Amino acid sequence: MSVGLFGGAFDPPHRGHVELVRRATDELGLGEVVVLVTADPGHKRVETPAAVRLEMARAAFPGDTVMLDEHARTIDLLREHPEWGDAWFVIGADEFADFLSWKEPDEVLRRVKLAVGTRPGFPLERVHGVLERLAHPERVRLFDMEPVPAASRDLRQRLVETDVPPAVAEIIHREGLYEAEPRVH
Repeated sequence: MSVGLFGGAFDPPHRGHVELVRRATDELGLGEVVVLVTADPGHKRVETPAAVRLEMARAAFPGDTVMLDEHARTIDLLREHPEWGDAWFVIGADEFADFLSWKEPDEVLRRVKLAVGTRPGFPLERVHGVLERLAHPERVRLFDMEPVPAASRDLRQRLVETDVPPAVAEIIHREGLYEAEPRVH
């Protein structure tokens, strides 16, 4: 049974995240997906408490295992969980374009395979530029997905309820998250 790992801040989780996991599951025949909510990401600032982001991720991925990841860097998580050896780590092409900036990217790739979702319009030369610089590019598999126009940072600026799963929208409203600044007339 193949295992898929999908990590992120999930501030908030949106339809693009859900679609990426769905396509990876279909493409790779994943038997299990573990969604990893990074408590304190080393690469970006988050304001929403980890417990709330964890609750939102559980609402967005109801059929999957969702857990809090206390590691700021992926390689540190993978070192602590050798049982995930040779799992598929699922990421989008935009994240893969920055993969060489990750802590020890070749070591990450030695421990897991990467499943990279590409979408129409994404410049594939960025993906190929990364592949050319990896020690083991054969451990990276690209798969196509339909575009889902949603990014967490954009959602925080302008929450559009159709961009997040309904259960996530309920949590956002209950917690009063991502509310726009009041307009001055």
